[in-house]
Amino acid sequence: MAPAASPPPSRSCRPVLPHESAVMPDADLVRDQDRLRTFIEAHPKLFVLTGAGCSTDSGIPDYRDTDGGWKRPQPVTYQAFMGDLRTRQRYWARSLVGWRRFGNARPNDTHHALARLEQRGHARMLLTQNVDGLHQAAGHRQVIDLHGRLDEVRCTACDNHLPRGAFQQMLVERNPAWALLDAADAPDGDADLDGRDFSNFHVPPCPACAGVLKPDVVFFGESVPRERVDAAITSLNDADGVLVVGSSLMVFSGYRFVAAAARDGKPVAAVNLGRTRADPLLALKIERSCADVLAFIA
Repeated sequence: MAPAASPPPSRSCRPVLPHESAVMPDADLVRDQDRLRTFIEAHPKLFVLTGAGCSTDSGIPDYRDTDGGWKRPQPVTYQAFMGDLRTRQRYWARSLVGWRRFGNARPNDTHHALARLEQRGHARMLLTQNVDGLHQAAGHRQVIDLHGRLDEVRCTACDNHLPRGAFQQMLVERNPAWALLDAADAPDGDADLDGRDFSNFHVPPCPACAGVLKPDVVFFGESVPRERVDAAITSLNDADGVLVVGSSLMVFSGYRFVAAAARDGKPVAAVNLGRTRADPLLALKIERSCADVLAFIA
């Protein structure tokens, strides 16, 4: 088979790897990439909003299916975590097992493509609903972690902060038998340990005040800190368009920014497998793998 024709020199395309040299490009994919390229070039001050679909290629499962429904039971709520020791025992036991892989996750092609988009001056701010820190690990500089970061643990009483790695060691020291377990990964550093008795799991208190320690992330039922929302709104006001990558936008804390952009007449493009809550508001929608579509940003 003859190799594909070279693209026009004015366009930036992903280099063809040796093992791909005899493979014709997917015409529909190339068309979708061209549509997204045109959108990006027309809006040099993009506000980028990302979700769990960005990190699935890093081995971190997502929460929702292509219809926007839950793939598994809903995550623990803030009220349940704070109000019930048994809930905290279950949460931290599962986290002890799940953190081993989550904490070692590395950025994938989507994270790197978005970092390159920023380096070229097309992404003024990236607002992520993810809590894995992989955008920063890929070199992205202007990032707002809307829902916080799992690599920090915070005391709900005295606001003392601990690195999650240090807290992992505390969990292991107090629960050596649990540290030997393995289980299937679940979203956000969780692990499927259902059916076990968590009553003997010891949850370490805050070393500074003996208060309740919580991952420094926004749980369901908990409010996003006002300063993060304000920073995101400021960046959105300065943007000339919005690019959504890997999010169904089913959670209002992310959807609200797309709704605000649409009210202001700013065009919104989305790359996501499946429907989004904002489908009626989108100027462009591409239902494909994030990494495949963004591969042209080389």
